[in-house]
Amino acid sequence: MSKKKACKKCKIFVDGDECPLCKGNQFVLNWKGRLNITDAQRSDIAKKIGVNVQGEYAIKVT
Repeated sequence: MSKKKACKKCKIFVDGDECPLCKGNQFVLNWKGRLNITDAQRSDIAKKIGVNVQGEYAIKVT
């Protein structure tokens, strides 16, 4: 199984060739930890990391 790629800027996991949030195309395969945000409007963690869209995010990208 290959490792998921995350947007270098937004840290959201991406399947295609373009980030759905920032429309960027710079991705990393080297990341640590995952957050699954299901309700970005009510999540304290989402607010703390500056996320306002639900999805799966990497905690740290390098």
